[in-house]
Amino acid sequence: MENKKVNITLPDGSVRVFDGPVSGLELAADIGPGLAKAALALRIDGEMVDLKKTLDTDVSVAIVTVKEEGDDVLELIRHDAAHVMAEAVKELYPETQVTIGPSITDGFYYDFARAKPFTPDDLEKIEKRMHDIVDRDESIDREEWGRDEAVKFFEDKGEAYKAEIIASIPVDQPIGIYTQGDFQDLCRGPHLPSTKKLGHAFKLMKLAGAYWRGDSNNEMLQRIYGTAWRNEKELKAYLNRLEEAERRDHRKLGKEMDLFHMQEEAVGMVFWHSKGWTLYRTLENYIRNKLEQADYQEVKTPQLVDRKLWEDSGHWEKFRENMYTTESEDRTFALKPMNCPCHVQIFNQGITSYRDLPLRMAEFGSCHRYEPSGALHGIMRVRAFTQDDAHIFCTEDQITSETEVFCALLLDIYKDFGFTDVRVKFSDRPETRAGDDAIWDKAEGSLKEAIEATDLSYTMNPGEGAFYGPKLEFVLTDAIGRDWQCGTLQVDFVLPERLNASYIGEDGAKHRPVMLHRAIFGSMERFIGILIEEYAGRFPLWLAPKQVVVATITDDADDYAQKVLKEVEKRGLRVSLDVRNEKINYKVREHSLAKVPALLVAGRKEAEEGTISVRRLGEKHTKVMSLEDALDALVEEAKVPGS
Repeated sequence: MENKKVNITLPDGSVRVFDGPVSGLELAADIGPGLAKAALALRIDGEMVDLKKTLDTDVSVAIVTVKEEGDDVLELIRHDAAHVMAEAVKELYPETQVTIGPSITDGFYYDFARAKPFTPDDLEKIEKRMHDIVDRDESIDREEWGRDEAVKFFEDKGEAYKAEIIASIPVDQPIGIYTQGDFQDLCRGPHLPSTKKLGHAFKLMKLAGAYWRGDSNNEMLQRIYGTAWRNEKELKAYLNRLEEAERRDHRKLGKEMDLFHMQEEAVGMVFWHSKGWTLYRTLENYIRNKLEQADYQEVKTPQLVDRKLWEDSGHWEKFRENMYTTESEDRTFALKPMNCPCHVQIFNQGITSYRDLPLRMAEFGSCHRYEPSGALHGIMRVRAFTQDDAHIFCTEDQITSETEVFCALLLDIYKDFGFTDVRVKFSDRPETRAGDDAIWDKAEGSLKEAIEATDLSYTMNPGEGAFYGPKLEFVLTDAIGRDWQCGTLQVDFVLPERLNASYIGEDGAKHRPVMLHRAIFGSMERFIGILIEEYAGRFPLWLAPKQVVVATITDDADDYAQKVLKEVEKRGLRVSLDVRNEKINYKVREHSLAKVPALLVAGRKEAEEGTISVRRLGEKHTKVMSLEDALDALVEEAKVPGS
């Protein structure tokens, strides 16, 4: 029987005709030897598949190479790196069992079951063996097995964890098994055509513990983390970023600058020191001033609220596992994890007219949420935090205009901190949510119309909305290229309905308001952590906890230094005096470590001439100025943006 011709349409619209089924590898070779050498995978109808996949029907195909932009290629590379690492571990330590090994942001990991702990020396050996496996150019091939066949195969090999995973897959689903050399692994794919295609741009990074299937009741496994990139240049750049991130680590700088500390007696909660609290209040005063200018009303609501309100709002059902509770007088109370239900209670007091809308209600709301201890990270991820929270109660017709006003305010504020690269993500309905599909259709449609009216570009972030409404997420890019999701705007038709919020419309009837949940910093703690790392502790003068130190060279300048101190204080700058009997170079080093922006140095000559030597953080030389000119310049520089 004559084979049916297969027509392959390429991205440029051209069509390649084959007399019968053809693999992606053969297709790439037919186009050209260069492409066959560079090809990593296929993309069929937007889905990446193995390069060796057989094409037996007419289809549109793109050949994926390492030059393709986006995360898909990196995910493919990292997934293969995990398999190559597992193969290396099995060769070096055959008694080890392999479990699960996915790609993750910036890298990959694999969890192993092994009685003897891995060591840093083991990582070196494993990484070297990975390079050997790449150089072997082992073909990577996929087969589909029956479930029972696959379970028996891995049980016979002593791979109990892998057999357990396979046994949990429905019997009617095919089991994808990939083979490279003598190593087999369960995987959906896709994978590279051979180990050589992985290249050598990878590095094993660290060891960690992990419970089997993420359950603390299960046995502890050993996790090996690695990173993998398209080429050595990208790998080197990433490792340099890690070094820079370590230098900027807010936990390290927070200690050096005496800003805060954390301890076991209050896990996930911050002890703010005087300088850190000064920084906190400066930030809070800044955003409060911005909110006042934008016609927000600031409120304050209780920390501890009866369970009934959380049941009415839906949080008890959807968010209970993250809430702290307490019992008193046969009643159950919860520390608020968020402020929105309490703001509705204020809105519900009295009668609100359509003329009162939009009503913008703001609160620096202290919230508590349970986070697993392993997820905590300095002041970036905590259990007790304060949101720069606000809720805008408005009509449906006001959603677009309020979104436009909010986005302009948010971008203006971010600009004051030097963040000009801001991306927007549109997060739509999650699996766990309140409200029916009709409500979600209306909410998502309203938010899309609103963001498109701002002319801001956005990308979709499927399934990541809040349980009560879709949201916009605003992502900042910092000085070393890292992304931070901070601000949010959510459209909520659900909570006003559940909590019986209403206003009197122009027609004299009751109507439900729309509730826009919005934040700019997100959490004060996290945003401060981001700022510490963004500036590497070298805050702009207006934000620095201590702006100026007046330091003496010799003790005969002490009286003049006292005079300088009083003049600086009169100008409203945050200042301290250092008249210790220490050499000036010692003082300079100490205050530089504390990241004080300006050092005013006074010696005998300065005292006699009424001048001051100004030394700025990071500069090697001082500048002699009249005291008045020096203070005028500092006062001008220390002005709060927008004030």
